[in-house]
Amino acid sequence: MSAPSTAQRTHTTTPHDPGLSRRTLGVPAITLMIIAASAPLTVVAGGVTTSFAVTESLGVPLGFLLIAVILTVFAVGYTAMGRHVTNAGAFYAYISQGLSRPLGVGASLIALVSYNAMQVGIYGLFGFQLSMFLEAKLGVSSPWWVWILLCIVVVGVLGVNRVDLSAKVLGVLVGLEFLVVIVFDVVSFSAAPEGVSTAALDPSALFGPALGIILVFGVAAFMGFEGAAIYGEEAKDPKRTVPRATYTAIAIIGIFYAFSAWAFSVGVGPSAIVGASQEFGPDLMFVFMTEQTGVIFSDIMTLLFLTSLFASLQAFHNAVARYFFSLGREGVLPAWFARTSRAGAPWAGSVAQTAIALVVVVAFILGGEVFGGAAGLGESAFLFPVLTMFTWLTNTGAMGLVLLMAITAVAVIGYFARDRRGLSIWVTVVAPALSGAALLWVFVMILQNFPLMLGQAEPDATTFLLPGMVFAAAAIGIVWALVMRSRSPRQYAQIGHGTEPGAYGTELVDVVAE
Repeated sequence: MSAPSTAQRTHTTTPHDPGLSRRTLGVPAITLMIIAASAPLTVVAGGVTTSFAVTESLGVPLGFLLIAVILTVFAVGYTAMGRHVTNAGAFYAYISQGLSRPLGVGASLIALVSYNAMQVGIYGLFGFQLSMFLEAKLGVSSPWWVWILLCIVVVGVLGVNRVDLSAKVLGVLVGLEFLVVIVFDVVSFSAAPEGVSTAALDPSALFGPALGIILVFGVAAFMGFEGAAIYGEEAKDPKRTVPRATYTAIAIIGIFYAFSAWAFSVGVGPSAIVGASQEFGPDLMFVFMTEQTGVIFSDIMTLLFLTSLFASLQAFHNAVARYFFSLGREGVLPAWFARTSRAGAPWAGSVAQTAIALVVVVAFILGGEVFGGAAGLGESAFLFPVLTMFTWLTNTGAMGLVLLMAITAVAVIGYFARDRRGLSIWVTVVAPALSGAALLWVFVMILQNFPLMLGQAEPDATTFLLPGMVFAAAAIGIVWALVMRSRSPRQYAQIGHGTEPGAYGTELVDVVAE
């Protein structure tokens, strides 16, 4: 083998690139970042009312519990594999090692598209809500996109700093979210115009014709729970911290959302919750609290709704940055993406995500303000960032992540088929198979109901283009992996194995072409 040339070298370790920070995050910190991604107040205010309105069923609370059960079963194999594969690429690494490297690279691009779509989509709702709040309370009229651009800067600054700083900020915001939702729950049970009814807890309300749609709209509330594995390299004890954080987050999210959805039905009344949700949408929570507690507390809730969105933006930003880091380290993307700061933050990946957010937001600004997209909505023109950016992108992201989880469940079976490592057949086969089948069914239901999720009376171009982004990403990733296999076998061999002995270890090393 000849000496490596400059062109053959993908990266040279320097003191300025120490890799991700190690032994930084404990169970509470990772759990809080997972919960922040799911945005509790946003789910209760927006997700619960949307589910009641669209499904016209009282089965929404039990739907959250059923999804939590499915994801808990999924986590059995997912966390078991995580004890043996620690990689910031998570889904990408698991599928690479459990199925094949080409499928792993395809999965990595699905993950990048999905996490970016979730993150950028939430900006649309954030900018709209803040603009409307300022206009209502201060009489200040401002474009929705101004606040998005400012928020992108703040999220980007936090993203290039130590991850524990983000965790502390998110911890405070999530704590406030939980507090205000708990107050809402208490007020709901106090109001109870029809008494503390258990109608929404009747299994027959869930297991009926609306079951599939309830799960389709409910599963998005859990997106981000799988993120514990993304922080595995930064966890204090990956083999214990990641599983504990995953199970803790699923339990907290599932029980909290189910209880709050039940409280919502009690507060408004089981016979009225569907109609009220259809009339007021996400504003129902704030209308209800204004009637019950006054304007001041409702305004506080609105502010915390905004911080809930901000916390979710930060959590998804962190996830994208770590995916970029993992793919850059292993040669799937240019090595620049693997650069980290002295503090161990994946600053290059963070900058890349910030740039993507900026480009997509500018595209929506131009589409709405310059090319007449907003005007085309008629009386709903002011809702442009919600009806397009938020609705299109977050639903696309949720769809892609559900698909990734279904494939990962199969990858767990493939990984342990070679060596069960002393684990039971429940952990290595049965749990992954059951959860994989359930998640695949949910994914198919999402595809079938995608026009409904986008609020479309009839399918149009976006009905096919948005899911097409996910499938196109998978195809491009698979083809790129095959190109790598023929052009650079050694780099190809590193796919999904970047943290193992003999690969990159705890530092970046030169990759030399054979």
